[in-house]
Amino acid sequence: MSRTKAALSSAIVLYFVICFEILIMISPFAGFFYSAFNPFLLGLAKYRATKWLSCFFFTHMVVPPNDFLKFIRIMGSFLFVLGVCLFFICAVQVYTSKFLKRGAVLSGLYRWIRHPQYLSLSLAGVGLAILWPRFLVVVLWLAMVLVYYMLSKDEERRMAKQYPETYQEYRARTGMFLPKKLEHSFGFSSAAGKASLFLMISIAAVGGTFLLRAYTVRHLPLWTGSNVVALAMFPEDRQMMEHRMPEILGLQQVRSQLKDNESYVVYFLPTNYVMQGLIADTGGNWQLYKKHHSLVRFVDWIFHPFSHLGGHMCRYSSQHITPNTTWVPLR
Repeated sequence: MSRTKAALSSAIVLYFVICFEILIMISPFAGFFYSAFNPFLLGLAKYRATKWLSCFFFTHMVVPPNDFLKFIRIMGSFLFVLGVCLFFICAVQVYTSKFLKRGAVLSGLYRWIRHPQYLSLSLAGVGLAILWPRFLVVVLWLAMVLVYYMLSKDEERRMAKQYPETYQEYRARTGMFLPKKLEHSFGFSSAAGKASLFLMISIAAVGGTFLLRAYTVRHLPLWTGSNVVALAMFPEDRQMMEHRMPEILGLQQVRSQLKDNESYVVYFLPTNYVMQGLIADTGGNWQLYKKHHSLVRFVDWIFHPFSHLGGHMCRYSSQHITPNTTWVPLR
C-alpha cells in the first residue's frame, strides 16, 4: 500500500510540474526550473521510442493560421477556465458542508455525479494540454485519470463507512464521473467496461494529438528551400517571408554559415517579438519577466484568447516592424 501511495504522489507531483511549466518559464525561476527539467526532456529526445513525448502537437508560439486551429486554441482556454471554476464551486460546497457539519454533499453537481471535482480537474487538464501542447502532458493527463479513479474509489469506501445509511442509496442512483445512464451506456458498471473505456480514451487522446499535429504542420505558413525550412510566426508575414527568403539565402554572410550536410529551421519573426529567448540564445535581451508584467500577460493569454489570435499581443506594440530571421540547426 505504501508503494502505491508513493507512486500516486509522484505522478501528481510530476503532472503539476508539467502543468506549470508554461507559468514558470516566463518567471525569474525559469533558469532554475529548466536546469532540472530540461535534462529530463533531453533524455526523452535521445531515444526514438520516447522522442515524441517532448515534442509539441499544436501551435504554442505560432499564431493559429486558420479558423479551425483558432477554435482549438479558444477551446483550450474555455476548458481550462471551466474546469477550474467548477472545481472551486464544488470545493466551496464540500468545505462549507464540513464547516457547518451538514454531512455528505448531495446537491449541485453532486446530485448527478459523485466526483465532479475530479471531472473538473480532468476538463482543466484537457484545456491545459491545448495551451501547452506537449505529448508528455497528454500522457500524464491519462495517468492522472487513473489516479483520480483510484482516489475516488478510496473516498467512496470512506464515505460508505462514515455515512452508511445515506451514501449507499446515493451511490446507487448517481454516476461516478458522468450521469448514471450515460455511464451505463459506456459499460462503466463492469471492470471490463471501465478498462475498455480507458483504453478508448487513451487511443483517442494520443491518436487525436498526432492527427492534430499533422493537420497543424500542413497548414503552417512555411517556406522550403534545399536544406532550409522557414516558419512565419504570424500568418500575415507569409508573403513577405516568401519574397525575402531567397534574397536572405543569397547573402554572402548567410551562405558562409550554412553547411550542405545540415538542415535548418528558420523562424521568421518581427524584431520586437517578445519570446525570442525561447528560440535562440539572446543573452540578456528578450527576457519576458524583466520587460513585461509576466503574470498579467499569462492570465490575459488564458482568459482573453480572442485578443491573441491576431498575434499583436506577442509584440511590444501593434505597430508592424519588418521581421528578422532566427536560424536553428536541426540535429
